[in-house]
Amino acid sequence: MSTLTGKQVADAGLDGWTFLLGALHTRIRTPDFAAGLALVAAVGAEAERVDHHPDLDLRYTHVDVRLWSHDAGGVTGRDLRLARTISALAADAGLSVSYAGLSRLELALDSPEYAAVLPFWRAVLAGERPSGPADDEVRDPAGALPTVWFQSSGRDEPRQRWHPDVWVDPAEVRPRMEAALAAGGTLVSDAEAPHFWVLADPDGNRVCLCTWQGRD
Repeated sequence: MSTLTGKQVADAGLDGWTFLLGALHTRIRTPDFAAGLALVAAVGAEAERVDHHPDLDLRYTHVDVRLWSHDAGGVTGRDLRLARTISALAADAGLSVSYAGLSRLELALDSPEYAAVLPFWRAVLAGERPSGPADDEVRDPAGALPTVWFQSSGRDEPRQRWHPDVWVDPAEVRPRMEAALAAGGTLVSDAEAPHFWVLADPDGNRVCLCTWQGRD
């Protein structure tokens, strides 16, 4: 089963869903915990029926949904179909799907020889190597911790070894960047936009705002 690119996902026209770090995401806000629990039950019943199971995070005021095909290592057509079904279930309950405010955190370690340090982090985090050809990531099998990936860098000092990558929907980049700049940050580089933008806090600590764009 072939996986879909970010552009293919965007072209599918899934209102309220976004493509972050290889998966479909949405947030369904609920008036109370009981409404969220009822929605989770409805989604769970449909997931069992089609034998395809999303990751669900039930909170007091919302339900977060993450969809991807584990056996294929990415988003496939069946994820699109289940996303549309989940949107319909939410609508039937008087709720709506939205990606507003959603983001995924990935931690990047800049290292001149990441192959030498990656096994240590895989061991200490009890992580696993992702399926596929990528050998520069450590993932939490339970999906609770951020993915750690290793980026080649030089040896010049001083240098920032760790930096967060914050993955957002393309529509979320501008408001987040404006808020960060208003809070005293600076735009270090937009040379790789819309792939990612590099920002820094007032102390010079860097972070990347990342999207799926420019990666296909």
